[in-house]
Formats: sequence, C-alpha cells, structure tokens
Amino acid sequence: MVSSIDRSEIAFFDLETTVPTRHGQGFAILEFGSILVCPRKLVELESYETLVRPHDLSLISTLSVRANGITADAVVSAPTFSDIADKVYDILHGRIWAGHNIIRFDCVRLREAFAQINRPPPEPKGTIDSLALLTQRFGRRAGNMKMATLADYFGLGKQSHRSLDDVRMNLEVLKYCATVLFLESSLPDIFTENSWVSPNATTRTRSNANATGPSTSPSSSNSPPNQSASGVGQQAQPDPFDLGPLIDKIENEAMEEEPPTAAAETAAISDTDTIEFLDPDQVSIPSVTISLVPFFRGPQKIQILHRNTPLQIRCNALKIRFGISTKFVDQAGRPRLSFVVDAPPNLCGVLDACDNIAKRFVDSDSNSEWRPVVSRKPGFYNSPTVRLQLPTVAEGDSARWITEIYQKESSSLSVERVMFSRYDVAELEALIRPGSLVDACFLLDPYDYRQSAGVRLVAKKLIV
Repeated sequence: MVSSIDRSEIAFFDLETTVPTRHGQGFAILEFGSILVCPRKLVELESYETLVRPHDLSLISTLSVRANGITADAVVSAPTFSDIADKVYDILHGRIWAGHNIIRFDCVRLREAFAQINRPPPEPKGTIDSLALLTQRFGRRAGNMKMATLADYFGLGKQSHRSLDDVRMNLEVLKYCATVLFLESSLPDIFTENSWVSPNATTRTRSNANATGPSTSPSSSNSPPNQSASGVGQQAQPDPFDLGPLIDKIENEAMEEEPPTAAAETAAISDTDTIEFLDPDQVSIPSVTISLVPFFRGPQKIQILHRNTPLQIRCNALKIRFGISTKFVDQAGRPRLSFVVDAPPNLCGVLDACDNIAKRFVDSDSNSEWRPVVSRKPGFYNSPTVRLQLPTVAEGDSARWITEIYQKESSSLSVERVMFSRYDVAELEALIRPGSLVDACFLLDPYDYRQSAGVRLVAKKLIV
C-alpha cells in the first residue's frame, strides 16, 4: 500500500461515462479506474477500479452501452459516486494527474460529480495530458491521436474502453513513445537519414522555449538533472516532453466545453468563406481527393477537396422532410441543431462518392463505426435523405447559430436575411418547417469522434 502522506506518485486515471442523448442531460460517471505510478521507475504501485451507479439508470442508453459496454444491469448494485468520493479524493488530491484527454473531459466530469454532491473536488499539483503531449511531441506518425490507434501502432492490443485497462494502456503507450523520442533525440542525424520516422513525425510545436523540466505543471522535484555522457561541462538538452505553453493554453480552454465536432464546424466555416459553391452536376468525382490540414486544436483533420480546394455544394429547392431537431447536445448541454431534407439523385451520387473516399481514408487508422451521409430506408418511396447541421457558438451564457439564413418572399423574387434577436429555437422552427423548400449551401466536414465517424453536412447559407 502507498502511504496517504506520500503524494509523489503519478495518478493515472480514466472515467467511463454515459453519452448524452438530449438537451441538458449531461454526463453520468459509470466507472472510475486509476493506478499510482512511481515517477522514477514508471512502475505501477497501486490500482483501484469500481463501477458507479448513476442516480438514474435510464441515462444508460444504447449509444452509451455501445461506447463502453457498461449496461444498467452491470451497475445496478454498484456504489454511487457519493459512496466512492472519499476514495477518489484520497487517490487524486495533491498528486500529479495523468491521462489521455483528461483536461478536456475527465477533469471536467470529475469536478461536476463532486459539485453534484456538494463536495470540493480534488486538486492536482500538476497535470500530464498525454493527448496534448503526444500531439505536440510524437506527431501523427501513428495516425490519429486516439489511444486505440496509438496502442495498435505499438502492438499493445485492442483498447477495451474500460477504465483500469485504459489507464494501464495509457502508461504503456507513453513508455513506448518516450523510448522512440529518446532515441531520436540522442541520434537525430542517424534516425533522420535512415528515415526511421515518417514524414508526419514533425510536430506542431507552439513554442520552443528552453525548458528543461518534466512534462507536468508545475515541475516535479523527482526528476534528475540533465547530464552529458561525461557528466560535466556540457549544456543540458531541452526535455523532449516539456509541454510549455501548450498545456497552459489547453487548461485555459478546458472549461469552454465545446466538443471537437462543434469546433470543427466553426473552424471549417471560417476557413472556407471565400470558396465558391458547386452544383452537384459541376462536381467531377475523379477530381475529389482527401487531404490532411492543420487544425487549431489538437491533431490534423481531414478535408474533402475538389480540384485542390475544399468541396462546397449548392443545391436548390430541397424539400424539408423533418424540421429542426434538438435531440443531440454538445458537452455543455446546448442543442446541436439540424434538420432533414430529401436528397435528389445527383446530390446522392456526389455524396455517396465522397463518403466512400473519406471512409477508406478514415478506416486506415480508426475503429469507429462509419455512418453514411445519405440515409436510406428500404421500402420507403421517398427515401433517401440527408441531415444539414446548423452549428452554434457560445456567447457568454447564451449561444447563436452561425449559418446565414435568408427568407424568400413568395410573391416576389426578393430575398432578405433573417436577423434573430436572440437564440430562440422556436423562432427557427417556425421558419424551417416540414414540406417547405430550401436552397442550401453547405460544406462537407469529415469527423471521427467518440467511436462514430462519417461526413457531416454543415450549412453555411440557407434560403427558405
């Protein structure tokens, strides 16, 4: 057993949670797993795992079970978070925390859980987010930065999406990455000349500050000083694991609660404002390609191109099948607005082709379930359909949609932009009604998030 007084160990931890399916639902913790690791030897000293019963078992939806395999029956006899709060606090408080994407997800969920039981949350003395660290230092040589992809790259087996297994896998991935980076930093000329690393190994470092401390913030006193082979007379080399300003930036953004999908929509729209829209008949399928482009948060993202420019489509007189949906929410509980339109044959042909091209690219390094962009239901004469997303951005305590929406007067050809005084979904529902026709300009935005992948159609301009 590790003494509760000794707080020098690194606490790797992971949460498995429910997946929200409606507005304002939030997340519920279903499992907590952790290991305490010696920072000098990187060996496991102690472990703890437990299932957690949420206050409402109905929160465990089919989507939630598909994400981690934890069913309502599995947790019905498990302790509540209140029951394990003392143990979790003792494991984490005052230690260095480590995990994959913990700054954006696990740390936020943990604070929410303690707030719900009116308890102060544990506080770390430093944080190691392996997603941020490896994105910066290891690059995309292993593909995307998912734990499953990194584990497959090093032959560590398949990720189970269970807390204790995942934190142990996280530690092993860090060990392997550290070894590779150590070898490269020791003999950079040899490894570069012999092409031991892929061209994608160049990392997107935000700063090359001359930091020599370890990858936590603040730095740990347990790490030995850098020394040359002779031990004297040479300048210490920069620590290849120093996160520097990157961790500070991510920690500052951690409470924004904007999921990658929403961020991707917003960034994609702003990046393509000057690119023209093509009618489906103007799209040449052989000219459609996939490219990796820099992303302002984390790893690169994939983009669908047409003759080397981002593909954007204009399609007129689309019939609205289903009006505004608020079924899906982002991590902050805001509705992710969308609506469904009938898809004509020429549009289906373009989207199917783009879907297949993107799927082949994503399948090369992902185990996510692919969701076709065109929805077809056999036996329905009025199929197929596509869903158009209306991305939103936060503005203080409220939000707004960034799609330009215009209204066409039926008695004339005049078109006027609709200006919404506030974020009012009911006002939007009255405008986008089933059976109405809409001219839509949209971009194709591939995504791979929380075990789901596909191509999202993000509306930039609508004329109703």
